[in-house]
Amino acid sequence: MSEAGPTICLVAGEESGDQLGSELMKALNGRLGSNLRYCGVGGERMTALGLTSFFDMTDVSVMGLSAVLARLPLIVRRVYQTVDAVVAQDPSVLVIIDSPDFTHSVAKRVRKRAPHIPIIGYVSPSVWAWRPGRAKRMSAYVDELLALLPFEPAVHKRLGGPRTHYVGHPLSENLEQLRPSSGERNALGADNRVLLVLPGSRGSEIKRLLSDFGDTVGLVKDKMPDVEVLLPAVPHLEDRIREGVSGWRFQPEIVTGLQAKNAAFRRAHAALAASGTVSLELALSGVPMVVAYRVDWFFRRLKELNRVLKLANIETFVLPNIILGKKTIPEFLDEEVEARVLADQLLPLLDDSPERNAQLSELERLDDLMRLPDGHSQRDAAADVVIAAMRK
Repeated sequence: MSEAGPTICLVAGEESGDQLGSELMKALNGRLGSNLRYCGVGGERMTALGLTSFFDMTDVSVMGLSAVLARLPLIVRRVYQTVDAVVAQDPSVLVIIDSPDFTHSVAKRVRKRAPHIPIIGYVSPSVWAWRPGRAKRMSAYVDELLALLPFEPAVHKRLGGPRTHYVGHPLSENLEQLRPSSGERNALGADNRVLLVLPGSRGSEIKRLLSDFGDTVGLVKDKMPDVEVLLPAVPHLEDRIREGVSGWRFQPEIVTGLQAKNAAFRRAHAALAASGTVSLELALSGVPMVVAYRVDWFFRRLKELNRVLKLANIETFVLPNIILGKKTIPEFLDEEVEARVLADQLLPLLDDSPERNAQLSELERLDDLMRLPDGHSQRDAAADVVIAAMRK
């Protein structure tokens, strides 16, 4: 019987964290052997690879203020349960993965009770866009931070955050799913234009943007009647989206599921999108776009306070623009979101125009800016940092 290896605790709080955690576990197994012991909080992927989860991850995997408040007593209990279990296991390293409201609450308490345990944060909170003071506070309980975006190490250095390592973005590992093969994205022509409409992946985003996007599509179709409009819908919001678009002057084709969404990306010539990771997906797919966003009334008030206190540290909210270091992609926030303005920006992107060609030229730079050195994969780059922390 082989001797048990080191214990590694990984704590995730949602599906995307389970995906990152499972890939990290594969890399660690490949480098350190399969006799590692894993404990923490994870989903199906991580438990399939041998993680003993302290409880079902769905207990803390909630989104939206009302959903969090409804489950808050349970989430608080799970935080303290996780802290107790981590301290009892006394692992060689603790890796907290995204979901900062949950995972950082765990990390702070573990640091107080067991300061000898190295703590690694996987995925940086967006301190570059909101509440930059979090960076310095994190340095008290996070020893190393694994960043998905190439500009984040410099941001944390400037803000006094933890030592930060760029380990690559998962999207860069799956470019074949986003980029068209021969014949998938037809040559742009008067009778061959495909427009993607992406109003968001959360109910609140859809509620605030769907009407504006419908008016914009109507104006685009007035000018280009033959344009094909595709709307990839998150499955659990499909009914709400169908109801919301029923009043549009022109009906989009709604597609659901990851495969259908990726196929739509590979066909598209331009996109109208809500701000978020989807803008980076579109950029890596080579789809020029216009981005819009409306924040809710509560965060609008906080945004005003943020402006007054000069807490914001960035002049753009679109990820590809931040990575490129310039406002390549037109972006509109709150009162700037007007259908006619959005349509005027979209129409040139559906033609062989200087605006379209300029945006496509800039988007081609993303590969070089996001590429890891020495051909590393994301999971191997993350594993390098974890192993170094364990050996210290």
